[in-house]
Amino acid sequence: MRLLPILFSLIIVVGCKPKQPVRTPVLVSEDTTFLTGTFYIIRHAERNPGPDSTLTAAGLQRAGALYALLKDSGLNKIYLTHYKRSIGTADSLRLRLHLDTCFYKADTSGESLIYEITRHEDWGKRLLVIGHANTLIPILHSLRAKPRIDSIGDKEYDRLFIVRKNREGTTLKEICY
Repeated sequence: MRLLPILFSLIIVVGCKPKQPVRTPVLVSEDTTFLTGTFYIIRHAERNPGPDSTLTAAGLQRAGALYALLKDSGLNKIYLTHYKRSIGTADSLRLRLHLDTCFYKADTSGESLIYEITRHEDWGKRLLVIGHANTLIPILHSLRAKPRIDSIGDKEYDRLFIVRKNREGTTLKEICY
């Protein structure tokens, strides 16, 4: 008999538990900035031999040419990999324009870049992305751009891809510098 009041109290407490509010997620199609922005995508400049090497004299000149090309572009941030060649390629822009940087993992899917842009809430901005010969095309595909080429050659350092994404679609422009 003593258990009956305890059981009754337990049923009332469980039954009176407040309901959690229902959260309505925002659909990606209604998010006006997701997967939008202007992306300047390049391969790091010429490098010395080795797995994590610095830039050559030609690479330093190319990094300077990149600065001259993009100094007035209104960049908001630089996304780059942890390699010395990527950091060296970004240095003139980073130091002279006082730009923040964000590292992403060099992968052959582009997923790490998309993840980091999302995590740092950088959609809708002007971003410089410095990658590698085997990562540029996957990055372009992850941004839903359609390059005319399938790969970047080992000796190719002079391509700049400009991807502009807005709600109406994606444009891709390629220039040599």
